[in-house]
Amino acid sequence: MDFGDDVMDGSDGQHRKKRYHRHTPRQIQQLEAMFKECPHPDENQRMQLSRELGLEPRQIKFWFQNRRTQMKAQHERQDNCFLRAENDKIRCENIAMREALRNVICPTCGGPPVADDYFDEQKLRMENARLKEELDRVSSLTSKYLGRPFTQLPPVQPLSMSSSLDLSVGGLGSPALGPSLDLDLLSGGSSGYHHPAFHLPTAVSEMERPMMAEMATRAMDELIRMAQAGEQLWARTGGPDGREVLNVDTYDSIFSKPGSSFRGPDVHVEGSRDSGLVFMSAIGLVDMFMDSSKWMEFFPTIVSNARTIDVLVNGMAGRSESLVLMYEELHVMSPVVPTRELCFLRYCRQIEHGLWAIADVSVDLQPRDARFGAPPQPPRSCCRLPSGCLIADMANGYSKVTWVEHMEVEDRVPIHLLYRDLILSGAAFGAHRWLAALQRACERCACLATAGMPPRDIAGVTPEGNRSMMKLSQRMVSGFCASLSASQLHRWTTLSGPNDVGVRVMVHRSTDPGQPSGVVLSAATSIWLPVPCDRVFAFICDENTRSQWDVLSHGNPVQEVSRIPNGSHPGNCISLLRGLNASQNSMLILQESCTDASGSLVVYAPIDIPAANVVMSGEDPSAIPLLPSGFTILPDGRPGASPSSSSSAGPLGSPPAGSLVTVAFQILVSSLPSSKLNAESVATVNSLISTTVEQIKAALNCASH
Repeated sequence: MDFGDDVMDGSDGQHRKKRYHRHTPRQIQQLEAMFKECPHPDENQRMQLSRELGLEPRQIKFWFQNRRTQMKAQHERQDNCFLRAENDKIRCENIAMREALRNVICPTCGGPPVADDYFDEQKLRMENARLKEELDRVSSLTSKYLGRPFTQLPPVQPLSMSSSLDLSVGGLGSPALGPSLDLDLLSGGSSGYHHPAFHLPTAVSEMERPMMAEMATRAMDELIRMAQAGEQLWARTGGPDGREVLNVDTYDSIFSKPGSSFRGPDVHVEGSRDSGLVFMSAIGLVDMFMDSSKWMEFFPTIVSNARTIDVLVNGMAGRSESLVLMYEELHVMSPVVPTRELCFLRYCRQIEHGLWAIADVSVDLQPRDARFGAPPQPPRSCCRLPSGCLIADMANGYSKVTWVEHMEVEDRVPIHLLYRDLILSGAAFGAHRWLAALQRACERCACLATAGMPPRDIAGVTPEGNRSMMKLSQRMVSGFCASLSASQLHRWTTLSGPNDVGVRVMVHRSTDPGQPSGVVLSAATSIWLPVPCDRVFAFICDENTRSQWDVLSHGNPVQEVSRIPNGSHPGNCISLLRGLNASQNSMLILQESCTDASGSLVVYAPIDIPAANVVMSGEDPSAIPLLPSGFTILPDGRPGASPSSSSSAGPLGSPPAGSLVTVAFQILVSSLPSSKLNAESVATVNSLISTTVEQIKAALNCASH
């Protein structure tokens, strides 16, 4: 039981059930403040607290009893830690004295003293026998796991991250691309949910709950002050969009924390703020923020993975005063940019009628094993300082959202040159990108709710068919975005390619019902084009120019069979395309294109005509297998240029602003999950991406870049 709970004791009757009451973070904060001043409040003090906090006097009494008990246990643990440290100190001194005895010089002859090596030899023999027994046990377990005998191999040099691909051809590895490895050991694993690279606690301990409640309350207060602050704290950038960025020196002076001004040379601060109208009610937004599944569904282009670790406070009606511990993984959808992993508290509070606040702040929790002797994990490479948003209900179903994003990031791995400007400017994970993605997601939800309001479209699709197609397309986009993650457990192998990035490939077994069953090869590359984002997006999503870049269309045109708008921008739509050649009469192409101020996305997947008929009739599309490919288009982040500017020239003769385009394909190598990848499949997908890149550059008149 934690300090946010109180229970009825046994004096009220052994047959009465225990009633649990969880306090809000604000109540816990005030109780903690009183406990620091007076751990043993008298009856008058308990009555006063009862009136101020809206709790019964007996609840106050039980809370203080529990708190004193916990403090006593904490002091005992501290004493144990002190004794353990003293024990370690004595052990170290013992080792030092043994070492000194080994170096004793005989006073008679000046040589080493005569020692009895018999006991040392016996100790080594016993240790050797123990290690051999342990090795046999591990080998037996490994054999059971692999389903075949495990051969103990001599030590080998560790493989680099770029050589983890199985390229067996007739049982032999491709010498140009590294040795052959079992599919079980491939970093891609499976196509489903992958676990975080660092171990997370399954729940928050009782000792940590009051500390986290206080941390969340402080983060909420700081967020509200930052969201409402003026020009002293926020400065506008000189670009055409005039984004607000944090004045770090002013922040450090206003919100001074121990050690906050002492940052390492590899640490940079990202702070930004943006506000705008969103077509969703405040209650709907709050529900989305507090649900990790909906959170990941709303932001597939930013959040590659999310889960709720523990619910610390359920909150009242409408989720007010809710407090949860969450994990998320953020990505830029490029194989060359590592993901950011965050473990953070999310606290929701209704400030007044129609005004809500959501506050996030990172927490650094060691797993349970680390607390009982296991080596601690290294500190995270990024830390979310108090961030979040204010949500104000407006008229006609709209909400005004003020988003604040604040991070400290340690660059342990050099940022790839292509994405360096975008990431160091803070735009890659800044408030502007979050808010633009939220606006686009809310528009899509509104279109899904009203899908098919006209009787039928040009293909005769019913309203139910439109909704079914939108759900299928949403799953396609989510799967595509997840396939581009570059996490520690989602690693890519680099091949030669059309630029210094090269083509990155990864293989995994597909077992999800929404994907074809078998071995899937993913391949991607990222390029820079001296062309504005809106021009690249218009070229790729236009069915009239598709034959100029789509290698698989063999130069044949395509025709739009059905079109469903899913946003205010004309380019935000879902299309059903048909190739105008005899060899592809049995296949259609499902495509979704979407764009906003932060970037664009074009995703497509082949779908056969029977499956398309199932979707257009309004049936459940969850069993239809899709293997999506597509493009992501982001501004290059160079200062002084607008990402959507129609002019490619930069200011004052600076390099032209352009686009960062990631091209990604997924192909089914074999329908047999036990099969292995061969070099021919890798060569095919490598050629496919290289040719696509060359044709896009030629069509946009930038073949020399």
